[in-house]
Amino acid sequence: MKYKKEYIKKDIISGIVVALVSIPISMGYAQVAGLAPVYGLYGSVLPILVYALFTSSPQFVFGVDATPAALVGGALLGMGIEPYTREASILVPIITMTTAVCLFIFFLIKAGRLVNYISKSVMGGFISGIGCTIILMQVPKLFGGNAGTGEIFVLLYHIWGELESFNLLSAALGIGTVVILRIFRKIAPKFPMSVVMMAAGAALTAFFHIDKYGVRLLPKVELGIEHFGISEYFHMFFENAEEIIVLAITISLVIMAQTLLATNNYALKYNYKVDNNREVLAYAAGNFAGALVGCCPLNGSVSRSGIADQYGCKSQLMSVTAGITMVLVLMFGTGLLGYLPVPVLTGIVITALMGIVEFGIAKKAWESDKQEFGIFVATFAGVLVLGTIYGVIIGMVLSFIAVIVRAVVPSKAFLGVIQGHEGFHNLSRNRNARPIRQTVIYRFSGNLFFANIGAFQEDIENSVKEDTRQVIVDARGIGSIDITAAERLVVLKRNLNARNIYFYLTEHADAVNDQLRAYGAGALIEEGSVRRTIQTALYAAGVENPYPLEGDSGSAADEIDARIAEFEWAYGEGAGEKLEELAKEVAQKLVNSGDYSLENIVKAEKAASWGYVSLLDEDALLNQLELYFSRLEKQDSINIDEIEKRIEQRRRMIEENVKSLSPEALELLKRYRKRIERRIKEKKPEYYEHYLELRRHLKEENTEK
Repeated sequence: MKYKKEYIKKDIISGIVVALVSIPISMGYAQVAGLAPVYGLYGSVLPILVYALFTSSPQFVFGVDATPAALVGGALLGMGIEPYTREASILVPIITMTTAVCLFIFFLIKAGRLVNYISKSVMGGFISGIGCTIILMQVPKLFGGNAGTGEIFVLLYHIWGELESFNLLSAALGIGTVVILRIFRKIAPKFPMSVVMMAAGAALTAFFHIDKYGVRLLPKVELGIEHFGISEYFHMFFENAEEIIVLAITISLVIMAQTLLATNNYALKYNYKVDNNREVLAYAAGNFAGALVGCCPLNGSVSRSGIADQYGCKSQLMSVTAGITMVLVLMFGTGLLGYLPVPVLTGIVITALMGIVEFGIAKKAWESDKQEFGIFVATFAGVLVLGTIYGVIIGMVLSFIAVIVRAVVPSKAFLGVIQGHEGFHNLSRNRNARPIRQTVIYRFSGNLFFANIGAFQEDIENSVKEDTRQVIVDARGIGSIDITAAERLVVLKRNLNARNIYFYLTEHADAVNDQLRAYGAGALIEEGSVRRTIQTALYAAGVENPYPLEGDSGSAADEIDARIAEFEWAYGEGAGEKLEELAKEVAQKLVNSGDYSLENIVKAEKAASWGYVSLLDEDALLNQLELYFSRLEKQDSINIDEIEKRIEQRRRMIEENVKSLSPEALELLKRYRKRIERRIKEKKPEYYEHYLELRRHLKEENTEK
């Protein structure tokens, strides 16, 4: 991504906002990890500056975050070490340093490449799960309670328990902040409203002393890093070595999985690339710096990255600005921190987290691929119910299963011919495509191996009829075969030949021929069952072009019917919806131009996103255009009746053009119009009667003329 001068302002503003928002987050998570709040601020200076030097991501934010802090805090309690004690202050940076070493080892073994095997659905489910989990953690702070940790059921129980601390003014400030920021994100997304809300919150404290009414403020910050002898660190490490190493490995895996997934999600969103292995090195370097300042393990922050993105961050100048801002806060602003209301800051964090939830991916998956939707939901639920690591594992396992299923059951189709068009077409997606007489053409779009050869053979055998004389496999999608598949191909050929049916394998890569010979199936090549193209296989079987088709012998109607295949081929059952979208686009062009002449209607059609459409597709498009304009409210600038007359003129011209081809083609057009009417009745019943009335009205006008 090429950096531009105008990005500087956005990066600086993003950095300042991120630093200010990091204050409550970092202090809170430092406390969760068993440290004094100030260590969260220290973790927001040197570590993020070091991370900025190493990372390949231009916009991701690194810092003290929920999951590693919660893991450390839980481990301390398991070891019997009280938070905020001398022992905790020694042990936590040891854990951070060990985590940095583990991450560096992951860098050396290039563990970052594992993210390449994680699908978009897993990424979306994971990010959404993390976002919702952190929102639930923060919810009690909106109304005066304490933040929670854990998974969804623990968090919901915690929220219920914290209702005892409910403060109406806190809730009004917290929820009000969320509402205001959501509104401004829509009406003025570039305005730094988060900073304004923080300033407003501080002003309320300064002038109206809202803390006296139960509103929590940020705790007082005591500066200074405790110093201990090297011997104390070594003693603490060796005394708890096993627990520390296991915990550090777990935290490293969490950091790598969570941060890589989130970072790659932004890379996909903004069309740039990140170096996954370099990212792991950046995490190691950042945690090494965190250990030096006594902080808990650090992680990529989804919430603060969302805020940086909201303010248009384009480079790690944002992190540098955030680090410098935090230094200034530590030097001169610690006294002012006590004026910031916790509910307002929590509202800012929750609003940012709402922006990273990827439910749009789930919606697309539901509409297009239920399998991917299931993976999204499973990953999302896994993160919410079981936690980060288990959620990722569930998503990855399901992704691998999906890969296996796709390999075992790849895309496949039976092919035929469309008169007047070259090539071979899917019979199920092109109603005007017809099978070649006595011929089965079968397309298999996946590598052929032991797990799918049975289905391959069964599909072919079930398709063979009594009069079938040749079976041709379009194998362009087969890049390799295994020994089981090679043996079964020989058996399939032998069985078909016994029934006087030719068998041909065509269109595949030449490497498949080498595999056939290597696996003992060279007879397929020697006996002429392997052909370079479908056409040569047909010729070898004695079938010449023009190919004899099943059904009638063909006519001019076939030629015009072929010209409607485009939308059905491209969109299948969604062809009607696409035509409706196209009609809206054409109508908008006409409205914008203010010219509703017949010539401009044709011009608008050709200038639309699809471009030229065939005669029958255009006839259907004009139907949708009529419906669109007939539903518009009466406007002075738009004469609906006149537009409908122009559209009807164009329909008559299409009818004359089709009629000139042949009487059969005209009959085909009428049948097609009936099909469109049925589609309108099924899909738009509320407009069906209006459509019929419109057709009758225009027909009567034409009859009178």
